[in-house]
Amino acid sequence: MRALDPLDEDAGGTVFRDVIMLALLGFVALVILLLPHVNPPEEKQADLMAPGNVIVEIRWHEHVDADVDLWVQGPGDVPVGYSNRGGVIFDLLRDDLGHFRDVTSMNYEMAYSRGVPEGEYAVNVHMYRNHTAEWPIEVVAMVSVKRSPDKPAQQILLSKVELVREDQEVTVFRFELNQAGGLLPFTVNDLYKPLRVPDEGERL
Repeated sequence: MRALDPLDEDAGGTVFRDVIMLALLGFVALVILLLPHVNPPEEKQADLMAPGNVIVEIRWHEHVDADVDLWVQGPGDVPVGYSNRGGVIFDLLRDDLGHFRDVTSMNYEMAYSRGVPEGEYAVNVHMYRNHTAEWPIEVVAMVSVKRSPDKPAQQILLSKVELVREDQEVTVFRFELNQAGGLLPFTVNDLYKPLRVPDEGERL
């Protein structure tokens, strides 16, 4: 019977350790490659959750089958509403026609801005059509500002107006924001400023 050669034992142990180390390194590399997909960075998630900076919303009672329109205008931009759904600053994200083709009972419209430009903003509501013939129609308007992706939007203005007839347009807010997106309180007013741009064709 031949005696075991110590060199053979060392060679076999070295090969075994190399195989184990390579397998471990491969596992670590696989985990590192999969980490970004399993747990995305928080900053990217915050960016995805930030729909806009200046958020304007209007709501009216869910039982009222009325088509109330939101119109907004940012500094130096064109008015944005149902017949002109996007400008340089604002986009109208929801145009609510009342109960027509509505899968929910909520009555609301909203517009979001890209960025928070310094200057004057205007928010109007327009009574396009009232199918219920109930008057007045009370509309709640709210303005919020999201100054950074990692912080929630803060409400800066809230008001109620009453619409008493079709084709009535009311200015709810006129206000100014500074460079940091802060509200200049002494600029808030409701002096009428027409924003509605009539559509070329009649809407349903």
